[in-house]
Amino acid sequence: MMNTHDQVPGDPAAPLPELPGHSSRSRLERILRRGEFAVTAELNPPDSADPQEVYDRAEIFEGWVDGINATDGSGANCHMSSVGICALLTRMGYSPVLQISCRDRNRIAVQGDVLGAAAMGVGNMLCLTGDGVQAGDQPGAKPVFDFDCMSLLETIRIMRDERRFLSGRNITTPPAVFLGAAINPFAPPYDFRPLRLAKKIASGAQFVQSQYCYDVPMLRQYMGRVRDLGLHEQCFILVGVGPLASPKAARWIRSNVPGVHIPDSIIARLEGAENPKREGEQLCIDIIRQVQEIEGVAGVHVMAYRQEELVAEIVHESGVLRGRKPWKKEPRADDAIVVERLEDILTEAGESAGTAEGSKEPA
Repeated sequence: MMNTHDQVPGDPAAPLPELPGHSSRSRLERILRRGEFAVTAELNPPDSADPQEVYDRAEIFEGWVDGINATDGSGANCHMSSVGICALLTRMGYSPVLQISCRDRNRIAVQGDVLGAAAMGVGNMLCLTGDGVQAGDQPGAKPVFDFDCMSLLETIRIMRDERRFLSGRNITTPPAVFLGAAINPFAPPYDFRPLRLAKKIASGAQFVQSQYCYDVPMLRQYMGRVRDLGLHEQCFILVGVGPLASPKAARWIRSNVPGVHIPDSIIARLEGAENPKREGEQLCIDIIRQVQEIEGVAGVHVMAYRQEELVAEIVHESGVLRGRKPWKKEPRADDAIVVERLEDILTEAGESAGTAEGSKEPA
């Protein structure tokens, strides 16, 4: 059955017929277009070349989310690449969201990454301008910013729909992808935010994920304007949510993370709690329940940085799956053959190296 995969088991590059109105093979798009409330989460990328670390971190979300975002050097800090993480996630049957930041790559590299990711079965791409290098731990790095999020969206849309690179050269098999972008209803100028969403939709955005929401009344005002413009009928809107570990953490995020708005009432609620961490989790659950009742909201994006183990409980207690049965990954059918062949190759390589080492004469 194809309800748990973005690609044919055993052949991630095999073309699949697209459903009417769909632009990708992704589970996330299928869920949203069916009118079900979607849940996505963010994977904390490892500072490691060990694929098992990615599998372990993804396993926490298994059965509770419809898509897993792989961040692309968020905060201008280096981690395992988003393309690499997505390649590993597709192999295990997960539905990843490839985040693409304009900060580090020019248009040649970006277009190549889009084709490579799509060939590996990645069906969702989130286009971001990206944080400046001064925000990270290598401020001497040279920023690129050949694109911004708007031109990046338009570029991938052209590759997909017009089957060509920006140079005009033809693409034989275009990337079948579901295009996304980020929004922030909670940062000034507030009146401009719905208009900026309209521009992203015009550039190609089919879904958006928002910055953390801790002010539901402010979100309601934003969504009212979005509905007035009819944008909720042109794009799927997923609202960002996440647990706060403590009042101290909430104050630090409010002061240091651009675009995050946390009202004083939220911090006061955490300060008055006997168990602030548990209260932060309950706060997230309460916000999800309120958000899902707002007309035009199609899902939530759960960002539980360093608290990923809470995601399953948050999703379960919020009830947003509405009776949907959690899905499970199904490894590719040929995985065992691939592993067995790889072991043979490594063994042969080791034996050859040993023979060569033994035949060497002193210099």
